Amino acid sequence: MTGATGMIGRKLIGALQEKGHTVAVLSRKPVAIENVKVFLWNVYEQEIDPACLEGVNTIIHLAGENVAGKKWSPARKKKLIDSRVLSAKLLYQLIKEQQTDIQAFISASAVGYYGDRGDQILTEESSAGTGFLAECCRQWEAAVDEGAALGLRIVKCRIGFVLARNEGALPALDKPIRFFVGAGLGSGKQWVPWIHVDDVVEAFLSAVENDQWTGPYNICAPFPVSNLNLSKAIAKKLHRPVWPINVPEGVLKLILGEMSSVALISNNTSAQKILDTGFKFKFLQLENALTDIYQV
Repeated sequence: MTGATGMIGRKLIGALQEKGHTVAVLSRKPVAIENVKVFLWNVYEQEIDPACLEGVNTIIHLAGENVAGKKWSPARKKKLIDSRVLSAKLLYQLIKEQQTDIQAFISASAVGYYGDRGDQILTEESSAGTGFLAECCRQWEAAVDEGAALGLRIVKCRIGFVLARNEGALPALDKPIRFFVGAGLGSGKQWVPWIHVDDVVEAFLSAVENDQWTGPYNICAPFPVSNLNLSKAIAKKLHRPVWPINVPEGVLKLILGEMSSVALISNNTSAQKILDTGFKFKFLQLENALTDIYQV
């Protein structure tokens, strides 16, 4: 597993171990993880411990710089793409150089792949959109798809807005609400394809254990909500008001620059493909997901 120290990776390690899987991880720095072998790599220097694939049959690729971590300068945008593309290429190069038992390559991706599409219902067959997020995801997935030439089963998990307690993007969204300045962003009408982190973990488990999973999947709950309704739902849990005037798009762009697109693009995603696999969401409704996250 790559990206194992992130929000999803940490939870996924435990879930895999509970199912009886043995987990090894690739990390940029030495870390201690219980019952997990840790190997080192440096994506930008294209260095990797050649022993990391011994006895491994599945790669779960979660590595990538935080998209919302810093403003998008040209150098930052290059790093966001390189961290995803070069890491996949490095793994595939090692597979080519060795006799391995690798059968599946399961990669994170994001609904940003579709760009800003308004109310259009987006299935996995929908085309890539425009803008930096879409281009980043397109290059990311193209790099992952190169594994098909090696005979690997490829799964690309296009993850939506992950809801988790005190982690991920939710704290940034609920902070102004906690301080009584909550409001919709931009028009407030843009669709937000949310998902509880527990369901993200369960989706990756299913991708590992069910070899019928192939290609891209929208990893989002079946009922996306508008940005304004998401803010209102969070405010309800925090017993806070939401202002009737939204934060103008121009203000967000002034503060965040091009990165404001993370909050402003509209992705009305369909979850039909993952439902057709028999996947059962633990949290189908936003109300239930937020209750679980904000319960004392």
